[in-house]
Amino acid sequence: MPALIEVFPCRSDNIGVLIHDPATGATAAIDAPEADPILEVLAAKNWSLTDVLVTHKHADHVEGILPLKDRYDLRVTGPGAEAGDIPGLDVAVREGDRVRVGTLEAKVIATPGHTAGHIAYWFEKDEMLFAGDTLFALGCGRLFENSPEEMWQSLQKLAALPDATRLYCGHEYTQSNARFALAVTPDDPALQKRAAAIDATRAAGKLTIPVTLGEEKATNPFLRANEPALAKAVGLENGRAADVFAALRRWKDKF
Repeated sequence: MPALIEVFPCRSDNIGVLIHDPATGATAAIDAPEADPILEVLAAKNWSLTDVLVTHKHADHVEGILPLKDRYDLRVTGPGAEAGDIPGLDVAVREGDRVRVGTLEAKVIATPGHTAGHIAYWFEKDEMLFAGDTLFALGCGRLFENSPEEMWQSLQKLAALPDATRLYCGHEYTQSNARFALAVTPDDPALQKRAAAIDATRAAGKLTIPVTLGEEKATNPFLRANEPALAKAVGLENGRAADVFAALRRWKDKF
């Protein structure tokens, strides 16, 4: 049976996600930005939380873990490289490990860049990627602990996944990311169309997630640093993709 997904806002701009396995009743939260919104959705769906899958150590992704543990007998899985910074961690995982939520299975992908130990969860059979703060819709995370070269390699790992994969990210930054993308390639018709659709979605009070990796590969400037148009936009014609990416990230930091 296919996984059931609920997506909802948390905090000021975090995105909460619950994955439910209908075959077993197992339910996982992707990160735990805060407990109350997660508890509200669980109650509305009559689901019981069994797991939290943590992508990285930042407070706005882990603050809800201990309150949720007070309510449920759940298992917390997260990056082994950040084990000391994740409250209530039960299972430490690394690149290539497998994680199960009932009958659903994910592969762990190491994606250092935003933090040194950041990981993503790829549910291949269900065509779902939970990328935390590595890859956003039309954006990517800030570089706090790694080099642009390392982040570019992490993004390349995610870009290698199938186009039909649905991307779930940690924040609702899509509208501001679209404005930046248009500043980089203002004459891109596919991007113009997507930006208009994003504006309409947000005006209706809806979240823009999920999106497909195919959409991201076509319009996300941070996944297109190997294309001549993006190199030209940052004045690095014929430059290395990692250098173009670094220039884009610096530009976005000040945008």
